[in-house]
Amino acid sequence: MQLQAPSRAGRIPLIERYREYLPVNDESPIVSLLEGDTPLIKADRLSRAIDPKLSIYLKYEGLNPTGSFKDRGMTMAITKAVEEGSKAVICASTGNTAAAAAAYSARAGLTCAVLLPKGEVALGKVSQSMMHGARVIAVTGNFDDALRVVLEITEKYPVTLVNSLNPYRIEGQKTGAFEICDVLGDAPAFHAIPVGNAGNITAYWKGYREYYEAGKIARLPKMLGFQAAGAAPIVRGRPIQNPETIATAIRIGNPASWKTAVAARDESGGTIDTVTDDEIVDAYKMLASVEGVFCEPASAASVAGVRKLAAAGYFKEPAQVVCVLTGHGLKDPNRAVKVSPPFMELPPEIDTIAGELGL
Repeated sequence: MQLQAPSRAGRIPLIERYREYLPVNDESPIVSLLEGDTPLIKADRLSRAIDPKLSIYLKYEGLNPTGSFKDRGMTMAITKAVEEGSKAVICASTGNTAAAAAAYSARAGLTCAVLLPKGEVALGKVSQSMMHGARVIAVTGNFDDALRVVLEITEKYPVTLVNSLNPYRIEGQKTGAFEICDVLGDAPAFHAIPVGNAGNITAYWKGYREYYEAGKIARLPKMLGFQAAGAAPIVRGRPIQNPETIATAIRIGNPASWKTAVAARDESGGTIDTVTDDEIVDAYKMLASVEGVFCEPASAASVAGVRKLAAAGYFKEPAQVVCVLTGHGLKDPNRAVKVSPPFMELPPEIDTIAGELGL
């Protein structure tokens, strides 16, 4: 049974592109929306503004089918769920996992349930889950509460977990590292990434190591992870009971992939640090205005972190730095409106408008 979409404009399902590195076989029913193959954008103006020694690249994951990197893991998780005979899947989410789970479940004809922390998820993400037909439940608690409930449900009932604790999610997400290396011809010196539930830093490090072991690249990058200051359990060394940040996608107080994220940091010789909400918003606006790339606030944590490290003198010599932008800006349009100057309302008169424009 093949559920994959037909290729168009040279694009083929992610699993097909990297089949030799993924746990699938010829009988695996690939469920795809033509995810992956996202652009790696050379950000010269951003590099000059942050540190002229650096060559900064933006891995823009917002151009995946549901607008975030979660699609990479979900094509694998749903493919394996179908292969194993599952009829229903469930996840806890701050929004992006839910959107991806709902879309890929719809594609495969599976029932999907998502638990979201009430009042802590951007409306754009909730609307995706609802439109794709998922059963959406708002939990009166935070993400960690929602995940706890989901884990208990999957232990007691025949429902497949598709959070990043599902190892197939990590398998799919590691392909982002493959794509970066395929474009650059090697791994970058540094790889910067937001850290929430910590599955993505885990996955990218796994991907780089596999390409290195296969002889596809000659070096490994230093992994630079960044948590929001109000939701930084790894940096603080303890779970955060009530995490707070405007970056809803990384508002997580007890990451599921904590240990593997720390391993990625330590094995690569990198760091996991914090960035404030103000630093995130500055980077968020900077990306849009300087490079024309609109990402969701949590995505900008990678650039905010690189900017912070550069100001502290962390980068000693010229280097390539890849910043992962995990989701599209339209995931959270309300935040964009809040941090932008209000638009003007003027009468439809040529002289009035021209004068306002300084013409």
